[in-house]
Amino acid sequence: MTAAPLPLIDQLTTRRPRIPVTVVLIALNLAVFAAMLAGGAGLWHSQNGVQLAWGANFGPATKDGQWWRLGSAMFLHFGLLHLGMNMASLFDGGRLVERMFGPLRFLAIYVLSGLTGNLLSLIVQGDRAVSGGASGAIFGVYGALLAFLWQQRDTLDRREFVRLFWGAGLFAAITIVLGLNIPGIDNGAHIGGFISGLLAGAALVRPLDADSLLGRYRQPLASHGQWLAGGALALLIAVLIVAIPAPRYRWSEELMARNEISDFIGQDRQLVRRWQALIGDAQRSGASFDELAGRIENEIAAPYQQGFDDLSELQLSPSAPSAPTLSALRQYAEARRDASRALVDGLRAHDMAAVRDALEAASRAGSPAPQSPSPRTPAPRPR
Repeated sequence: MTAAPLPLIDQLTTRRPRIPVTVVLIALNLAVFAAMLAGGAGLWHSQNGVQLAWGANFGPATKDGQWWRLGSAMFLHFGLLHLGMNMASLFDGGRLVERMFGPLRFLAIYVLSGLTGNLLSLIVQGDRAVSGGASGAIFGVYGALLAFLWQQRDTLDRREFVRLFWGAGLFAAITIVLGLNIPGIDNGAHIGGFISGLLAGAALVRPLDADSLLGRYRQPLASHGQWLAGGALALLIAVLIVAIPAPRYRWSEELMARNEISDFIGQDRQLVRRWQALIGDAQRSGASFDELAGRIENEIAAPYQQGFDDLSELQLSPSAPSAPTLSALRQYAEARRDASRALVDGLRAHDMAAVRDALEAASRAGSPAPQSPSPRTPAPRPR
């Protein structure tokens, strides 16, 4: 009488008792989260600036030459709940898939799925979201699980196959459907990672007895189906790379604009105070019109001219968050420059009407204070 085969999980545990890659990946994600907390990230939610600084995937930055974000974003999480859910899923799937494929092939599936998911995210998000998280790679793990179970379906107990296959498939389907209906979830990374993992799993899968000497002797290096799956994965990655759209704006230019805006606003506060002080000092000391005109020309009009020139030299896409602020500040700097020049001309001509008009023009220019020096960045997209 033939003994009943061991359950799949027991077979896998017997073949590979340890899951070093899964443990290391979880440890890396936990370590990065702890480091982010120490660096100012929130326990339950992190601001976009923190995520960007640590390497989140963001179209204008990634496509501006920072392609390493495709990898670093796989280890960033937006809060403890986000991290906990992803790590639980990684352990649940990783403990099976690492034993099914072995450590090196499992790591390849994980990395390829995460990178492919982030590539698709660049296309889907359209430069409007900051995204991060391990779930693109984790979806790839579940895709590889499905590929393995399907390849081994004839050797598995039917009930066990149904439970594992449909359980993993239902998990992936429900999560993707929820991502399509709940705002703020990077479903592009989920779908890209899942498809990549499915193809990578189909390309790298080997029968359960392939590790034995007899299994290695009987099994070819790769079947036609595996070569086909590998080719499809390579084609998918190539298509995604070609399909990445040009950035709506470049992050390096946006950061340069923010720095220039902040510098100008700080300088403007000093110039406004200096303008008032010059007029007050002239009234108290009885300085001549020509003397006051010379000081206003050198200490007020010239700096506003320089500020206007600096702001005008910035090349910034109209789609950039700082573009409206930059345009408003250019107009403001131009108005203050023209008003200060008109004041200088009025003082030198001893024309009090022109002086009053110049002061009124300066007052009408208003203040740049309502314009934020740090425009809002796009919404976060955890996954």
